[in-house]
Amino acid sequence: MSRTPKPGSGDAATDKTPSGTAAGKSRIEPVVLNLTVNGLARTITVEPRMTLLDALREKLALTGTKKACDRGECGACTVHIDGRRVLSCMTLAAMLEGKKITTIEGLEKNGTLLHPLQSAFIEHDGLQCGFCTSGQIMSGVAMIEEAKAGWPSAATADLRRDFTLADLSRAEIRERMSGNLCRCACYPNIVDAVVEAVARG
Repeated sequence: MSRTPKPGSGDAATDKTPSGTAAGKSRIEPVVLNLTVNGLARTITVEPRMTLLDALREKLALTGTKKACDRGECGACTVHIDGRRVLSCMTLAAMLEGKKITTIEGLEKNGTLLHPLQSAFIEHDGLQCGFCTSGQIMSGVAMIEEAKAGWPSAATADLRRDFTLADLSRAEIRERMSGNLCRCACYPNIVDAVVEAVARG
């Protein structure tokens, strides 16, 4: 007469580790990263699933980069990777071995001299609650460099000729900054700050 095996007697269906994963399944190993962050060489250990945003805030205590929507919709977490603006909440830290990262803390010089766009934000009241401000400034700095490099945007009227910094109109600025949301609706002042920073060179 056949007997039904008791649960836990070694049958394949119940051969589990205490955590509930199948026996013999390899665990996910942490990743050691070597980065240059704000000009300094840094080595951190992260889980493969950790975002750059969480790595900056939790591993390096760089809390100027803000965690807001955490799904790539608001731009508050904008930083630069090798000079290009990215949403750090949508970027896996494990992908960035050897990269150069710049956060809002890295814009000032010698710990005292603000970046021209930072100064312009203060002078033109380009902030209210301030939560989105670091992302706005990081996006604005990169956007000016993109314009200097001749990159057109959806607002560029004539794609047949080279784009120059002189073509960076208010409409261009609004379009190029449209990925950064301000819940306090400081948009006119933010545009004024970018115009001022461009004028200063």
